[in-house]
Formats: sequence, structure tokens, C-alpha cells
Amino acid sequence: MEYLDKVLGVKVTYEDVEFKHLPNFIATRYRLQMVSMNEQKMIFLYPKTDLEQIEVLKRHITRIQKNENLPVVLVLKELSFRQKEYLIREKIPFIVDGKQIYLPFMAVYLQERCSAEKIPREEILPSAQMLLLHFIYGGTQELSTSQAAKDLGLTPTSISRASRQLEEMGLLHIRKVGVQRIMQSEDSPKTLFQKAGDKFLNPIKRTVYIPKEFVGTDLLESGYSALAEYSMLNAPNIRCYAAERISQWKDVMSNSLQNSQVQVAVEMWRYNPRKLSTRNTVDELSLALELREDTDERVEEAVEELKGMYETL
Repeated sequence: MEYLDKVLGVKVTYEDVEFKHLPNFIATRYRLQMVSMNEQKMIFLYPKTDLEQIEVLKRHITRIQKNENLPVVLVLKELSFRQKEYLIREKIPFIVDGKQIYLPFMAVYLQERCSAEKIPREEILPSAQMLLLHFIYGGTQELSTSQAAKDLGLTPTSISRASRQLEEMGLLHIRKVGVQRIMQSEDSPKTLFQKAGDKFLNPIKRTVYIPKEFVGTDLLESGYSALAEYSMLNAPNIRCYAAERISQWKDVMSNSLQNSQVQVAVEMWRYNPRKLSTRNTVDELSLALELREDTDERVEEAVEELKGMYETL
């Protein structure tokens, strides 16, 4: 590897070695290469897919070290800031070609800015936003992902992706207890909500208008209609409701208001608004996120009051 030679002045020698007795889950996920660096032997580990979660990665590396009795070094094309923090915290050696070297067994740590850090931040998943708000409403107390999945009606795959993204964003920590994955945070609900800040999305994906007679009792009030329920603001002339899907009104809905006397607004949300609500309106924090860019001073004041209504904020 020319990068190591250039930066450290060491020559890297590759050896053709057949790695035996490694389980299939290692062979399918990684390519292994025996390497000598200034007479120090080690194994370069090239992931074939996306980097595993840190706990899984540690187990895989431990298994290889037990088999070969040599240091194992991850060789990567790019590394995010959060992944770098986790690897260094766990003292897992890694090389990002042309950018970073972390070899604690040789007392080496050099870095330049990671290419992955230049990539615009990943947009939060709707399921991750719903999960984070649910966690905040629970007082940021420890919560298993399996229980959260039941509470929110998420599949194991969805809850895994959502919790992993929140951890990668630095908003939650995940620890394993047996087969359980436990979400935890040292932050208070108020601090965590503020920390997420601009990572939160407006929950509304689209707004349509339907005749009033098609409004069922299963719809939650949203927008200014909901804000009027939480504050001293007057109810708007056009009632507003939230729904996860709008396909049931495809034959009667319009994209713009055509008649304020007979139509109401229906917002299609990015996640199921009922999962976070405990009343006939959408939940307080989602509503605050929906209206946070409103420049009307009365609305801004009402939104701040709305946040204050949640006692742990």
C-alpha cells in the first residue's frame, strides 16, 4: 500500500495465505489478506458489504484473531465521523486509503478529513423520527427495540434500520443484553429534542382537500386545527386532519382548495400520526415540527407554549 509507505515510510508486503477454519459468515462478508509491515505480521480485512454494527464487527474480528493469533486491520474506502469514533473507542485498527491510519498495536494514528464527512448528512428516516419522538415521550428511559417495534407497529427490519440510524447520528446509544438491543441516552428529553434540531423532518409529505362528509372519526386534527386545541388561537376556517394514507379519497380529493364551505384539508404524514397521539389531535412535538417554520408571531408563540405543555421538555 503506497499510502503507508509514503506516510509512515514502511514497506507493505502481501503474502498468499489460505485462511482455513473460518466460518462462512466471515468468508461471505470479508476478504482477508496476510500482510507484513516492517516484519510485523497482520491481517488486512476488506469488508465486501457495508460496515457491520460495532458490536457485530467486534465479534467478527475477535473470531479471526482467535483463529490466526494476529492483529486485524480494517481496510476501508471511506469512513464517517461517527464510525471513526466508534472504531477508535473500541481500539479497532483501521486504514482509510489515502486519508487515515489507526494502528494502536503499532502506536500509530494519523488522519486527514474523511471523504465520507464531506457527504451531505443523511436525511432521517420517517421511522427513525417516529422512534426518536416515542423515546423522548418516554422520558428518554431505556427502551428495547423489540418493545418499541410493538408500540409503533414497526417490523424488525424497520426498527433495526431506525435505531441504527439514530445511533449513527449520535442521538442514541445501543447496547446489547443477550438478544435484546436496548436504546439509551444520557440526555434529558428537552436536550435530546434540541440536539436533534434540524435533523427532524416536517412530518407532512403532502396536503389534499376532500369534502367534509368524507371525514371519519378515525382522523386526527392537525395543523392550525390542532394548535387551536392546544392554545388560545382561534380554530381556522378550514379544518385540518392528518392521515398516513390518502389513497382512499383518490376519487374525491383535489390538490388545491376549491370550496372552503364544503372541503377540509388532509395532510398525508410520513409516519402514522396515531402511533404517537394520545388524544384526538396529532402529538405535540410532531405538531411543533410541522409549524416550526411559520413566521406568524402568534403561531410561533403558540408553538413554544405547545413545547412547554410537555412537562419533561
